[in-house]
Formats: sequence, structure tokens, C-alpha cells
Amino acid sequence: MSNSNRFDAIKPAVFLDRDGTLNVEKNYLYRAEDFEFIPGAPEAVRMLNRAGLFVVVLTNQSGIARGYYSEADLHQLHRHIDTMLAAADARVDAWYYCPHHPEGQEPYRHVCDCRKPLPGMLFQAAAEHGIDLSRSWMVGDKAIDVEASGAAGCRPLLVLTGYGAFEQAQVPAGVPCCADLLEAAKLITTV
Repeated sequence: MSNSNRFDAIKPAVFLDRDGTLNVEKNYLYRAEDFEFIPGAPEAVRMLNRAGLFVVVLTNQSGIARGYYSEADLHQLHRHIDTMLAAADARVDAWYYCPHHPEGQEPYRHVCDCRKPLPGMLFQAAAEHGIDLSRSWMVGDKAIDVEASGAAGCRPLLVLTGYGAFEQAQVPAGVPCCADLLEAAKLITTV
């Protein structure tokens, strides 16, 4: 493939935080029976899919480093979410997570570049899936999501679900704020 074709294939994406954005915030969520979508979230993902946007979930999972659950538990939960989204004719195209924490257990105890607010997961997803970060959005409920977005060159968007209403004051002026992921999807697909 020539370089020009490779660059023509670069696509925009919508990066979604998981807890507090896609699903109801529950500390150290890893069990399928505890999972609950934020109302309208499956419809929002379907709307993004139908708009031709690549949907990526990025999530910090320090519960792995802390020994509360395993990577296998996390993968099982993500398969459950995929099944629930499929029932709503929606899909997440790629999942990325950071299992590290500086106060965690080995082998996860270290400082990394993938834990938000650092942009490592965004850069990894962009490299692996041909994503144009400058044409992409990062949607989350925390200031760290907005910060990661800026560090990667994406357009940030804060949702007021999860911690969003509490974190709104920490977000720079001019960052769009939406009530929830469905409202965010409507904004993203109309700009």
C-alpha cells in the first residue's frame, strides 16, 4: 500500500471513558451482575456507529493493580457489555484499559504512560486502528479524560453523569459539557 493510501484510510474515532460515562459509576466494577448502562448509552453508541465513527472505550482499571479482580475478570465484563450492546444493535470497536497503579501490586505497580490523564491509550489505539486523533473526540466524566484528550490532540467533551457534575469546575472554559452520553453523541454527530 502506498503512503497516500495509508493516510487516506485514517479515520476519526470517539473515545469513551467507561465508568460514569457508558455505565453507572460503581467502585471497582468487574462483575456482570453489577453492570448497568447509563440511560441512553446503548442508543448513543449505536448513533456513533451509524455515523461511521470508530468507537473505542478507554478505562483506568487500578482494581487490577490493587488485586481486587483480574484481567480475565475485566475481559469477561467487557464481553458481557459487548453482548448487551449487540442486543441494542450497537458495538464498541476496541477496548483499552490501564491495569497499572504506582501503589498497586507487582507486576502492575509502576508509573506508566497509559493511565489517564496521560494519553498512552489514545496513542496506542490510533496507531493500531489508523485513527486520526485531530478529527476524534474523547468523552468522559472526569477532568483527567479532558486532559488526556488535550495531550493526544483530540476534541474533549465532558458528560455530567458519573463524576462529571462535580468535576465540571476543574475543566477548562470552552470544553463542551453534555448531560449524558446520548446528548454528547447527538452533538458529535451534528458538528
